[in-house]
Amino acid sequence: MALSFCGNDKGINPYSVVKGTLNNGCFVDALNLVPHVFLLFITFPILFIGWGSQSSKVQIHHNTWLHFPGHNMRWILTFSLLFVHVCEFAEGIVSDKMMLKTTHLHLFLPAFMGFIAATTSVVYYHNIETSNFPKLLLVLFIYWVLAFITKSIKLWKFAAHEVGPQYLRFCITALLVLLYGLLMAVEINVIRVRKYVFFANPQKVKPPEDLQDLGVRFLQPFVNLLSKATYWWMNPLIIGAHKRPIELKKIGKLPIAMRALTNYLKLKDAYEDQRTAEDPNKAPSIWRSMYRAFGRPILLSSTFRYLADLLGFAGPLCICGIVKYLKKDKLSEQYKAKALEAMMISVANNTKMDVYFIPSTELLQNPSVLAVLLFLALILQRTFLQASYYVTIETGINLRGALLAMIYNKILRLSTSNMSMGEMTIGQINNLVAIETNQLMWFFFLCPNLWAMPVQIIMGVILLYYLLGWSALVGASVIVLLAPVQYLIATKLADTQKSTLEHSTDRLKKTSEILKGIKLLKLYAWENIFCDSVEETRGKELTSLRTFAFYTSMSIFMNAAIPIAAVLATFVMSHFLNEKGPTPHEAFAALALFHILVTPLFLLSTVVRFAVKALVSVEKLNEFLQSDEIGDDSWRNGDMSVSMEAGKKPSGGTKAMNRKQPIRYQMDNYELPTRRQMRPTETEDVAVKVSNGSFTWGSNLSTLSDINICIPTGQLTMIVGQVGCGKSSLLLAMLGEMQTIDGRVYWSKQSDNEMAHEGNTSWSGAEESDEDVRSKNRYSVAYATQKSWLLNATVEENITFGSPFNKQRYKTVIDACSLQPDIDLLPFGDQTEIGERGINLSGGQRQRICVARALYQNTNIVFLDDPFSALDIHLSDHLMQEGILKFLQDDKRTVVLVTHKLQYLIHADWIIAMKDGSVLREGTLKDIQTHDIELYEHWKTLMNRQDHGLEKDIQQDSQTTLERKTLRRAFYSRETKNQMDDEDEEEEEEEEDDDNMSTTTNRRSKVPWRVCWCYLSSGGFFMVFLMVSSKLLKHSVIVAIDYWLAIWTSSKTNATSVSGTNESNITGNFTNSTRPADPHSEIDSYYLPVFVTLCAAGITLCLITSLTVEFLGVSAATNLHHNLLNKIIHAPIRFFDITPLGLIINRFSADTNIIDQHIPPTLESLTRSTLLLLSAIGVISSITPAFLIALIPLAVAFYFIQKYFRVASKDLQDLDDSTQLPLLCHFSETAEGLTTIRAFRHEARFKQRMLELTDTNNTAYLFLSAANRWLEVRTDYLGAVIVLTAAGASIWSLEYSHDHGALVGLGLTYALTVTNYLNWVVRNLADLEVQMAAVKKVNSFLGTESENYEGSMDASQVPENWPQTGEIKIQDLCVRYDPMLKPVLKHVNMYIEPGQKVGICGRTGSGKSSLSLAFFNMVDIFEGKIVIDGIDICKLPLQTLRSRLSIILQDPVLFSGSIRFNLDPERTCSDDRLWEALEIAQLKNMVKTLPGGLDAVVTEAGENFSVGQRQLFCLARAFVRKSSILIMDEATASIDMATENILQKVVMTAFADRTVVTIAHRVHTILEADLVIVMKRGNILEYDKPETLLEQEDGMFASFVRADM
Repeated sequence: MALSFCGNDKGINPYSVVKGTLNNGCFVDALNLVPHVFLLFITFPILFIGWGSQSSKVQIHHNTWLHFPGHNMRWILTFSLLFVHVCEFAEGIVSDKMMLKTTHLHLFLPAFMGFIAATTSVVYYHNIETSNFPKLLLVLFIYWVLAFITKSIKLWKFAAHEVGPQYLRFCITALLVLLYGLLMAVEINVIRVRKYVFFANPQKVKPPEDLQDLGVRFLQPFVNLLSKATYWWMNPLIIGAHKRPIELKKIGKLPIAMRALTNYLKLKDAYEDQRTAEDPNKAPSIWRSMYRAFGRPILLSSTFRYLADLLGFAGPLCICGIVKYLKKDKLSEQYKAKALEAMMISVANNTKMDVYFIPSTELLQNPSVLAVLLFLALILQRTFLQASYYVTIETGINLRGALLAMIYNKILRLSTSNMSMGEMTIGQINNLVAIETNQLMWFFFLCPNLWAMPVQIIMGVILLYYLLGWSALVGASVIVLLAPVQYLIATKLADTQKSTLEHSTDRLKKTSEILKGIKLLKLYAWENIFCDSVEETRGKELTSLRTFAFYTSMSIFMNAAIPIAAVLATFVMSHFLNEKGPTPHEAFAALALFHILVTPLFLLSTVVRFAVKALVSVEKLNEFLQSDEIGDDSWRNGDMSVSMEAGKKPSGGTKAMNRKQPIRYQMDNYELPTRRQMRPTETEDVAVKVSNGSFTWGSNLSTLSDINICIPTGQLTMIVGQVGCGKSSLLLAMLGEMQTIDGRVYWSKQSDNEMAHEGNTSWSGAEESDEDVRSKNRYSVAYATQKSWLLNATVEENITFGSPFNKQRYKTVIDACSLQPDIDLLPFGDQTEIGERGINLSGGQRQRICVARALYQNTNIVFLDDPFSALDIHLSDHLMQEGILKFLQDDKRTVVLVTHKLQYLIHADWIIAMKDGSVLREGTLKDIQTHDIELYEHWKTLMNRQDHGLEKDIQQDSQTTLERKTLRRAFYSRETKNQMDDEDEEEEEEEEDDDNMSTTTNRRSKVPWRVCWCYLSSGGFFMVFLMVSSKLLKHSVIVAIDYWLAIWTSSKTNATSVSGTNESNITGNFTNSTRPADPHSEIDSYYLPVFVTLCAAGITLCLITSLTVEFLGVSAATNLHHNLLNKIIHAPIRFFDITPLGLIINRFSADTNIIDQHIPPTLESLTRSTLLLLSAIGVISSITPAFLIALIPLAVAFYFIQKYFRVASKDLQDLDDSTQLPLLCHFSETAEGLTTIRAFRHEARFKQRMLELTDTNNTAYLFLSAANRWLEVRTDYLGAVIVLTAAGASIWSLEYSHDHGALVGLGLTYALTVTNYLNWVVRNLADLEVQMAAVKKVNSFLGTESENYEGSMDASQVPENWPQTGEIKIQDLCVRYDPMLKPVLKHVNMYIEPGQKVGICGRTGSGKSSLSLAFFNMVDIFEGKIVIDGIDICKLPLQTLRSRLSIILQDPVLFSGSIRFNLDPERTCSDDRLWEALEIAQLKNMVKTLPGGLDAVVTEAGENFSVGQRQLFCLARAFVRKSSILIMDEATASIDMATENILQKVVMTAFADRTVVTIAHRVHTILEADLVIVMKRGNILEYDKPETLLEQEDGMFASFVRADM
């Protein structure tokens, strides 16, 4: 019986117990089987019954995932146990082979059973844990105790038989005893904590809060250790992504510990703790607070990192061993006989207790064992590495969330003067949010590298020295010496990137200005001037991009060339230092070490660069956190109301009302107040009072001085004055936004009856106590700014602005602001997104929404800053009547209204007239009439139209305003556009609601090859060819170098053994025994030159490839941007109506940036890693063809991993991008609307929103990085399997063939590198796919049609001074915006004599503006013609036509630059002419006072001038161009009446001899005209002199004028 438990050797009775039962080794081993069998017998039924009864066990909801105490410890110990069992099993088999007789099962069977039992124990434990039933853990406790006892007996017997640590089995048994003991301790601890047995009352435990919340889908912190290490819990998400895209719902919420709020509090505490009592103003250190809040996980991550790095060195050492001992196996026959003899002796020496014991050293000389060890080391190393990455990324994300919250809190407290004086621009804040926080996050990601890398480098150098002696140090020094060069390149890169960034910001600013003012540029034929200025900036940007490309390619070149150079230096040195040269096992171990060393050195430069960037970021953050804050609003919180109370009479019995009763009860005994009383007498009727106030915007000059005003409660106060006299500033001063130099602002506490009444209008169920209402509505001021500010939200959300929705109230407000018609035009009604990223509304629509927001809010005080500025007459009258007089005053709300419309003064209860920053007069209209007759008369002349009740019919008709037209245009167009080009709708791609699942799946897992080709062809074919050929050559050369090395070293060793050297060589001790040196020098003289040549060629090719790829990228970027800019600037105006501005700007910002900077390195990395991967697999397969068989399943596994990952990664990246945008927008819109948010007192709501957005974005980012870990763990394990199969295949093929061991070394060295490349191939593929989307989007715009600039006439045929007289004939004109749309002008005929003043009026949508555009050939004239001075304008080149006419548009557009540039970008006019134009436009005096005069700075969009002033600049611009035809398109809408009247006179005088066509908003502006044209629905309705038209009582013009008087 050859197979018996105790073996069946002759002459030995294995079952004899003569020497004592326990002294029989076999019996002790049998005893060891008992616990394992016991465990399997008990647990299997429980597991099966458990699984059977709860078939849903696998899908059990995760709120039951409770970790018992010691959870992680138990998993770690169990894994160690499994490892030791494997060793025990291997040891048993090897020693059993040594005994050469029969098989002894007892040597390895218990180990095998132990392995199975340990696996079962952990499965069993996991199931108990998920079902939270700890009583069953008793089984495991018993098992650990039994196992511990049996193993201890075995150990004790070993000691008794003098088997000590020099024998492997003793060491293994001792380890097992230790492990079982520890596991027993863990089990006792669970009993101690949970008290589930032996105790009277077991402890009830609830799962963590996060797991009870079904919304939390990020399970990394809660799953068991195995799932944590391999990201197993991500499988459903990643595989599911293939069927349907991952949406935000799928990724759920963040666990509490990772939420921004939690981390913000952590960071804030650490930050505030540093403020000491001694020095309260000292700025706390951000670094220290970050360390305190987030230091621990970084330390944990560093520990993982160190472990991984140390395990990394196992690779080269195992290769060294495998090659060395394989060589040993294959030596000459005579050696084999000797070896056999030696073995017999050692077997005799090492047999104790009838069993052979392997000495500990011998196991490590077995190639197969080494191969398995290598595999395990790789698996462990990779697991630790990924764990380290994950921990740092999670910490980095937490840190970013905390920093964002910190920045946001600061923004809400920033002083307004900081913003308006330009100390903190919105751009800077956006940079802090988008760039600085990310820099810090990245620094945290790379942080552990800073201290792990030096250790790794030092270890590597020591090992190299141990392998190769001094020559290794030469190689290492090459690497180390080139590291500073790397760093230098990295810093250069950072600098170039900075300058590139500056240029691109500049370019973007210019581009977005062009796009915002595109209509003006086209009308003035300036697009080429501006296009050139963008191209010029782009040129600078490209110069720095080229430098960037050069340094990048240098960096890539260094990375590829350094290992070649190091290997070259090492082996050449070793040839000179040591005649004999390295053996293959040393050579390849060294090669592998060089590969390991290069990575940290390459990364070190990056890490150092990030560290430097992080330092800069922290400095910027510090500066920001230290900047001025707004004064504390103690007055707003009523602390200062004491002084107000003093002057108050006790207000009767209302005080005694029971505060706790619901308001509804009080309502009954509270009769409604009569319509408002007359003017206030006592102070108690003052809502806001300013005494001796002087306020400033930060520069110590006071903007407002000597302000003493009272705002009466519940009344309508109006503030009037000329443009720029400080009206808006006064409102802001009252809101506490300005810096107070002197005086104070008092806000009254509201009397209770007022409060109770307020409760009446409060629609929120009135269940709150009086206190609540008072606290809720205290001093929140509804404020509508002059420059309307919208949120990125739906119309409804913009109006309700966080208040509860009340249908009745909402409807009233919308009607008061006449928004209904506009809302009806929007595609989704009031659920349409508006704001930055939404539909672009016109000024008037935006303004009305802001006013509606102020009306809707339930506050006692309403501030309206010039709400009529962008509205036409009907709208403003309607708003005044319905909104302000009716809605607000019926509610007895205190209204402060800033306005230019003096005709409304008669409605005011109180008037404040301002002039030059101080109050000119204050009082009722009556007071002013009696006391300041001059002022009253002045106003009277301005109010040349009295306030008649508006006739109902007109009001009905003219509610819809001019602006609806543009909106309508945009929408008609949307539909037609969608029909025309469905495939181009890039942005819709995300919503692929494809019912047909399979097509989506295919769509989603394809790499966009067509787009790739388009990108490469933009780069130029020569470059593409150069890139491909040089890449292929380079990789062939690199393989050749390593192959040559293998042949060279093995030929040396062969030569050594041939020349009959003594045996000491074989065991690898180099004794300098005398030996002939001839064969070596011959070999070297043959091998060395070839080796050097190959290395040199490799280095050169590295340089060429890195340069070609980068410059290919630059030329592609150049061409794509150039084409894009030209296409878009020359697109017809229609294109801009239907394409949201944000979308176009995105092409120029994000997409161009990706094409410029991200695609080239990704492309380079992808091609490099793919070729390296292929060459590695090629090398392994050529050395051991058997490997190819194993490759098939591996390739299949790899294919599926990458396929699933790419789809999921793309979705998650989209989610990350799409959630980042709202976050950034929220920051910038908060910064823009600070005054409004603070006036409304909505800071808390906005903070909440910011935290939600941050968490959403962080969730997406966390999932994305977890998905990356998921991929890397899997590809790493695949890589480890490849190494194992390669090693196995080589060992196996060597048994049967006669190959050199050197080539095995080569194969294994390559196998080791595969892991990294596998990762990179997939990651780069996924990245490239996402980045190619940018090329695709840019491409979709390259298809737009351009305007036809040529015309049928040549520019030279047009007379120099055309149009000379300004005679206009319009014959049968039909105009439409797009061939797909209905005509907007139908068969219009008119004749305008030279020098005539023509007024055109008509309701919104009647085609007035379309007519003005037709003069410039901006719209599609498909029938009829316009003849100016005898030339048909359609025949003219556009440039000529547009440059000869001038127009003033309704919206004032200024560009950043100087005043001179804004008036005359072509630089053709003299200064005198410019001054003359400014004088005509009433601006001369103002411009003279500015620093620089004509060269004074105009900021972006002319923000440093008021709206009225901007409009005047636009007038001046038209005057500069001396054309004989001027078209004014509602140009005076945003100017106060005084200025407007002056302008009317000016136009009449300055343009006496020119033709002026005025499109009128206010009919009274065209009463002076020579000819009036009234239009309706694209036709001319009335056409005559104004006097004649006024006589027709029932005429349209007459009715307009009546309404307007």
